[in-house]
Amino acid sequence: MTYFSDKEFECKCGCGLYIPNLELLDVLSKAREYFKVPIIITSGTRCTTNNKKVGGVDTSKHTTGEAADIQVKGIEPIKVYKYFTDTYFNKYGVGNYSTFTHIDVREEKARWGGK
Repeated sequence: MTYFSDKEFECKCGCGLYIPNLELLDVLSKAREYFKVPIIITSGTRCTTNNKKVGGVDTSKHTTGEAADIQVKGIEPIKVYKYFTDTYFNKYGVGNYSTFTHIDVREEKARWGGK
């Protein structure tokens, strides 16, 4: 069961770009079931123009549809970061920021911003 619509993952610049990624959707759906509250996608797929505009790196997983920046309603980003790092301890990219958590489904493990 999915808790998200395709529109939530579209590029926020208005171009409509969306590259579906079933693995990312599965990871986010499991997080939704774990926290039992809505997850807001603050940034999903990004076109290269928008990625550059928001300061994303050229190799951003957002441009391939493999990443999402999220907020979990009522849950501090560091707790969401900890959930992802504990659950997927040996893979994926997880970043902790003051107002959101980044998750991407790269093969290798990458972590940043966690305290």
